[in-house]
Amino acid sequence: AVQLVESGGGSVESGGSLTLSCVVSGDTFDKFCIGWLRQAPGKEREVVAAIAKDDSTKYTDAIQGRFTISKDNAKNTLYLQMDKLKPEDTAMYYCAADLRRTWICSLRSADFPYWGQGTQVTVSS
Repeated sequence: AVQLVESGGGSVESGGSLTLSCVVSGDTFDKFCIGWLRQAPGKEREVVAAIAKDDSTKYTDAIQGRFTISKDNAKNTLYLQMDKLKPEDTAMYYCAADLRRTWICSLRSADFPYWGQGTQVTVSS
């Protein structure tokens, strides 16, 4: 089974930046879709960004142009650069994997069954 360990969360003011990292275990890191999900209190979990085997990316509309997903295959590490953060970005952020898709990633949270423990991001106004 794949294991994912996130880091890099924290508290920032509105307009600030944070970079999240996720180390993915196993030798399948560059063979499937991986992404970042988030869940705010009282809200459903949502996929914010996903990246495919060929580094093609997808983003949800709410963060388009502010967040950038990337990966380093040599380090088995996934990143999420978050800029121009807003209070509504406050959530627990999870690194997740979809072992069924390689070239075209989904933005449905149900398609990412493997998760890390999460890292909290808090944005104050």
